[in-house]
Amino acid sequence: MNPGIIQSMIHEVRGCKVMLDYDLAALYGVETKVLNQAVKRNQARFPADFMFRLTTVEWTFMRSQFVTASQKKRNASVNPFAFTEHGVTMLASILKTEKAIKTNITIVRAFISLRQLAIYNKELADKIAALKDEIYGRLGEHDAQLAAIYEAIETLLDKQSDKQHWDDRERIGFKNV
Repeated sequence: MNPGIIQSMIHEVRGCKVMLDYDLAALYGVETKVLNQAVKRNQARFPADFMFRLTTVEWTFMRSQFVTASQKKRNASVNPFAFTEHGVTMLASILKTEKAIKTNITIVRAFISLRQLAIYNKELADKIAALKDEIYGRLGEHDAQLAAIYEAIETLLDKQSDKQHWDDRERIGFKNV
């Protein structure tokens, strides 16, 4: 099973990475109704931080984001359940088929991969911010140095303009004819 396909099925809802019931059912090779019935029979294993039902607003927003949202996968009149990483892991304990176990391992690896990617991106963003601060700090020093150079040049130009007044006078001494 391709982890990239699984990663494309992971969505962010309420600040959590989740997978929807119909995607999980397709991966496990069962109908969505069968998956949800197994969950209902084992409700104690799925607290609110493991699984929750999407609100109508959340589901409408998510459907508008999908390029093709097949309504054949599920009952369109009922909002889907969203399973967090922990909820997906818990599904393995209630769906005991060989395919469900292998699929669950791949899904958990996809969640881990996304987490590692997020950590790497945060580290990268922190490094970029530090470099930016360092560059701006150097620019500040550099700007001060440039200002000092410009001031020195202006002073020299001022002295040069004063000197030009002296050059306008008639010379005394030996003249080369």
